[in-house]
Amino acid sequence: MQQPTGRPDLSCFLFSVFRVISFLLTVGVLVSLVGCGSSPVKDETVDLAWPPPPEQPRIRYLGSYGSQLDLGGGNSLKARLLGADPRGFAIQKPYGVTASDDGKRIYVADTKQAAIVIFDFDTKKVYRFKTDARGVLRSPIDVRVDSRGRVYVTDPVRSRLFVFSSEGETLLALGVKEKLERPTGLALDETRQRIYVADRGTHRILVYNLDGEFQYAFGERGTGPEQFNLPVNLAVDKAGNLYVVDFGNFRVQMFSAGGDFLGMFGEAGDKMGNMARPKGIGVDSDGHVYVVDAAFGNFQIFNKDGRIMLFVGQMGHQPGQFWLPTGMYINAQNRIYIADSLNARIQVFQYLPEQQQTEK
Repeated sequence: MQQPTGRPDLSCFLFSVFRVISFLLTVGVLVSLVGCGSSPVKDETVDLAWPPPPEQPRIRYLGSYGSQLDLGGGNSLKARLLGADPRGFAIQKPYGVTASDDGKRIYVADTKQAAIVIFDFDTKKVYRFKTDARGVLRSPIDVRVDSRGRVYVTDPVRSRLFVFSSEGETLLALGVKEKLERPTGLALDETRQRIYVADRGTHRILVYNLDGEFQYAFGERGTGPEQFNLPVNLAVDKAGNLYVVDFGNFRVQMFSAGGDFLGMFGEAGDKMGNMARPKGIGVDSDGHVYVVDAAFGNFQIFNKDGRIMLFVGQMGHQPGQFWLPTGMYINAQNRIYIADSLNARIQVFQYLPEQQQTEK
């Protein structure tokens, strides 16, 4: 029998192409849905406050940021078809966090990506902060930014405190002469021209001026006042007082701008006001001290005397919940930034001052 010859029917060919495209689009949509289901997308409909009603709220949840999707963009057809993350560029394991005073930029020290990641609300972009060869980062832990746009980063693997220009040029690489071992927490006091660095390797706090000139260091390993056991994170209030999270001693120590010991609070335990794995620290405009605890999955708020006033959060993945929270920063507008490490996001809250509430 003679076999049929000639071209395949055009309609059959087009139908086959249509089926392939439909299949790819369906797979893309499914990938997108799976990805979005686990991603920390900002939800404008969430209304959370602490303490809950009918009490007067003092802390309000604003949102969370983990990827390009949270600033707009991402979730593209191209990303779905190529099997890329539909959220766009995303942070993976944040530890340290800071922000500009106007809130237009969030800077994140991402230990897994060995990079500083910037959320830029003006350009609606999320991207790596590119450094030169001299300032290559191995494991950035904390980050701060000054009014000149300079970026300060601690890297315990490289045993350095780096200072970069806003364009990523390495201006300073500090720590050789002072024998920094494992620098972690950072705090800036621009009023008094100081950089504070916590070195958990030598159990000291080192002080530089903003030009990078070493001033002095204090502390040693121990359990007494002015002694530390693995100091981690730092904060400075508007009066210039320094707050040190003394991780291994489960407490916070406080020092004046002149270096005098002011007191301490905290002890190991699982009750309100106790500490288990204290990490990030910040101070609001009314002098309340905030301490992140990675074991509790929350942050606790203390008054100036170290008395517990409120705690915010619990273990979990929902808004206002945390999974191994680490770094913290409070800017001049009382906006609170928390690095929610294993949830791969930055959660943002707002402190509502008493005076502001009274005026309303």
